[in-house]
Amino acid sequence: QVHVAESGGGSVPAGGSLRLSCTASGPDFESTCMGWFRQAPGKSREAVAAISTGGITEFSSSVKGRFSITQANTKQTVFLQMTNLTPEDTAVYFCAHGGGYSCAYWSFPGAYKAWGQGTQVTVSA
Repeated sequence: QVHVAESGGGSVPAGGSLRLSCTASGPDFESTCMGWFRQAPGKSREAVAAISTGGITEFSSSVKGRFSITQANTKQTVFLQMTNLTPEDTAVYFCAHGGGYSCAYWSFPGAYKAWGQGTQVTVSA
């Protein structure tokens, strides 16, 4: 069993920045690909970024160049640094754990085994 918890959401004006944190823990924790997804009202869940156990990162085209993803040395915590935010980034952001070792299928929600409850990010125009 792995527990995933996100934090760091909030409201910012367009052009602002936020940093989200995600920590995975539990007796079954192992170092795997961890990803971030987001879901806006009325839309399907969208892959945002992921980081492999070796530190290889992946980004969707909509956030590439604006978002970065890093992980703590313990591999249990990952950070999503979001800059130059726009209203289109408004969504609930979810962290996911258990996406394999190489993030080969990082953009597929079904590749992950444990999810957090989500944290709201709101960007005002």
